Amino acid sequence: MENQQRRSRLAWSLAILRKADSEADLNVALADIRGRYQFAHLVFLLVRLANRTGTYPWYCTTYPEEWTSLYHRNNYFEIDPVIELYKTGFLPVDWSSLDRRSARTRSFLQEANAFGVGRHGVTVPVRGPSGERSLFSATSNLSGREWRKLRASSSHELQVLSCYLHEKALTVSGLRKSGVYRKLSRREQECLQLISSGLVPKRIATRLQISEDAVRLYLRLARRKLDAATIYQAIARASFLELIQPE
Repeated sequence: MENQQRRSRLAWSLAILRKADSEADLNVALADIRGRYQFAHLVFLLVRLANRTGTYPWYCTTYPEEWTSLYHRNNYFEIDPVIELYKTGFLPVDWSSLDRRSARTRSFLQEANAFGVGRHGVTVPVRGPSGERSLFSATSNLSGREWRKLRASSSHELQVLSCYLHEKALTVSGLRKSGVYRKLSRREQECLQLISSGLVPKRIATRLQISEDAVRLYLRLARRKLDAATIYQAIARASFLELIQPE
């Protein structure tokens, strides 16, 4: 039942994002998703674009306007330790592991907390196929125990949502047109659909009556055709292109 509720939550979130056609729509969608997951705030930031200079070209957020304005005025991009996470891998990073040794960083985090940004947070780095980099963060003011529970229950979904937002943001902002990808086979679509629903390759193999090795091959081919670095990117991109419908 719990897994079904999580899948329904992700499908609901992707459906809302799919309808967003503007920056304003995305901000409204983020606010709705924040409420559904009971986060304090959500923020998506395009940190770097492929083959283009410039700093932090686009973002959408549920943060208070007072905080985002102050952030820009003081150029907090230069001291925000979360920004550095775009250089890491693909896995979510809990803010408890941020480097807080600098007095300037500690002061920045205290100021952010005063604006209700959130005592806890997790950030998912995203690397696009053409070298784009983005960050998707979720914050919370829950107790440490409840935060860890929320983070664990939503980790998979945040990774899919981060990749979907990456695709959507680049399209909505006009910074990149939708890519053209190779067509997926029926089996590739089936395997991607089922793994997006939370099934592991072994169970997918049983469901489709094929070997587990075949399932992994189909998923690997789907990732390659979609130019995805991770299975989360493949799920997000396939959903974005309406090749699958996460449940």
